[in-house]
Amino acid sequence: MLRASSLVCGAAALSAWFPAWAQSGSSGLVAPLPTVSGDDITLRIARQTMTIDGRTQKAIGINGTVPGPLIRLKEGQVARLTVVNELDEDSSLHWHGLLVPAKYDGVPGISFPGVAPRSTYVAEFPVKQAGTYWYHSHSGLQEQLGLYGPIVIDPAGPDPVGYDREHIIVLSDHSPTDPATIYRRMKVGDAYYDFQKQTLSGVLAGRDQPQKERMKWGGMRMSPTDIADGTGAAYTYLVNGHGPRDNWTALFTPGERVRLRIINASAMTTFNVRIPGLPLTIVQADGQDVMPVEVDEFQIGVAETYDAVVVPGDRAYTLVGESVDRSGLARATLAPRAGMTAEVPPLRNRPLATMTDMGMGGMDMGPMPPKRPIDSSAEQNGSVTIAGHVAGAPAAPNPPAGGGTAMPGMNHGAMDHGSMAGMDHGAGAAGGAMAGMDHGAMKMRDFSNAPGVTRNPGVQTIAPMPIDRTDYPGQGLEDVGHRVLAYRQLMARTRNPDVRAPSRQLEIHLTGNMERFMWSFDGIKMSDTMAPFPFRLGERVRVKLVNDTMMAHPIHLHGHFFELVTGHGDHAPRKHTVIVQPGGTVSWDLTADAEGDWAFHCHLLYHMHAGMMRTVSVRRDGGAA
Repeated sequence: MLRASSLVCGAAALSAWFPAWAQSGSSGLVAPLPTVSGDDITLRIARQTMTIDGRTQKAIGINGTVPGPLIRLKEGQVARLTVVNELDEDSSLHWHGLLVPAKYDGVPGISFPGVAPRSTYVAEFPVKQAGTYWYHSHSGLQEQLGLYGPIVIDPAGPDPVGYDREHIIVLSDHSPTDPATIYRRMKVGDAYYDFQKQTLSGVLAGRDQPQKERMKWGGMRMSPTDIADGTGAAYTYLVNGHGPRDNWTALFTPGERVRLRIINASAMTTFNVRIPGLPLTIVQADGQDVMPVEVDEFQIGVAETYDAVVVPGDRAYTLVGESVDRSGLARATLAPRAGMTAEVPPLRNRPLATMTDMGMGGMDMGPMPPKRPIDSSAEQNGSVTIAGHVAGAPAAPNPPAGGGTAMPGMNHGAMDHGSMAGMDHGAGAAGGAMAGMDHGAMKMRDFSNAPGVTRNPGVQTIAPMPIDRTDYPGQGLEDVGHRVLAYRQLMARTRNPDVRAPSRQLEIHLTGNMERFMWSFDGIKMSDTMAPFPFRLGERVRVKLVNDTMMAHPIHLHGHFFELVTGHGDHAPRKHTVIVQPGGTVSWDLTADAEGDWAFHCHLLYHMHAGMMRTVSVRRDGGAA
């Protein structure tokens, strides 16, 4: 068996290798996804095979296809979805982003028991929204095998987005390796699939860190190339179930407004999406209409959706979904006629993690402002200043000892300053010196002392001063020379339905140990606690997510939309999934308006499987969780 150590290669080698075989693939393949619609839809889950770039691989599909068929609904209708499980194991389907009663949300152990082998389950609910969504299994690791598909809900009235033609683009990743084996390998070594480690030739060519910088990172026992746990060494990247050689092709008439409904249905892959030579106008995010934003590229996290309008000319274009670590790409063609192809760009140099990704970019050891509660008289939804927890909010896991003031986002009482010996604060900015710091021993917070909770040892906290990164385009996209979307550019097309100021703040830390592949919220794995994050029905809460890890996490809340706090007031963008960048924070305001128990988790499949998942419980006053 070949191991990573025997296959280490640089991005330049991958770039030189990829275009030759990609362009040797088929052309003119036009394979629209099958569609099911109406008031009564049947979805059959069964094992099958699929052919990717000429190779037959095992899969689990729906109605005989991977992805599953496009479910087309209409806002205002009552949908009846019959799920037939033909597997020899339990299964499930979650309607990702749809506002449904909790009992139909499709999460075994939270929403319902699951769909037993050789049995049928029926979900029936009113369709309350329009937009682009998707569905997938929430049972074990079935999603990795192909158990996912797109959902499009047409609005009840005129669509505010004008377009002449649409194409569904489902991005995903697939592997011939059994998912349980992939998970075991990730547990064995955090960088098992990282085949792009730094090399001497990379240093000499200027692609890798200079020797001095590399020695500092080596002293911290951190690898700056460990950007993604699942890489091109494990996966082939797909468009609508087709590999780069297959060259899935979508047709258009030159000059048309073509709407691309782009869904990231992968298990572990963040994609950077672009169409060289063709600007993209973003018109929808996570199914919610936004003010049009013209860009040349955008990053899409696992479980996010973006709708983009393009106006192509009389030529072929390549749609590129490049993995965040640039170890491979998904490829499709947009063309006015079948048989046309366009150049496939080479893979760009893979990014290296920076000190900002370590949470050091925002460090300021100057005066600390006092903690104060929300000022309810401040401008609502986007300009409320909150420094720490407020009355009525759950207490911090380790409140500052001995009184005093608190730096926003930093718990000095829980910080073990002894473990920070050797840290050069004067050079703590991005790219600065961190020589002598042992991040394996650097535990600035201990989240595992809650009553009745099993201790989760070995949690690493690498972000002493995380920063808001909603204006950050994504790793490797900082200096690409063209326009890249950032969350802060998104604005809702219409006024938010609830513009009340939040009454409290809940701060949740994304935690883990990369070497041991342990992932959690606040240092607590799902398997170690039954305690939910509690909300009162109808309350307005600001949730601050703090990423204490070196890896980006797409965080998804079931049953709700939330408004990102990006300074846009009552037109803040509404989403159900958000990428929390390494060493960064994201805040959003939530109206807890859906009673019941809801899943809350990282949508990187193996991170969720390893423990980065909890339950959100929404109850009426006096209701039991």
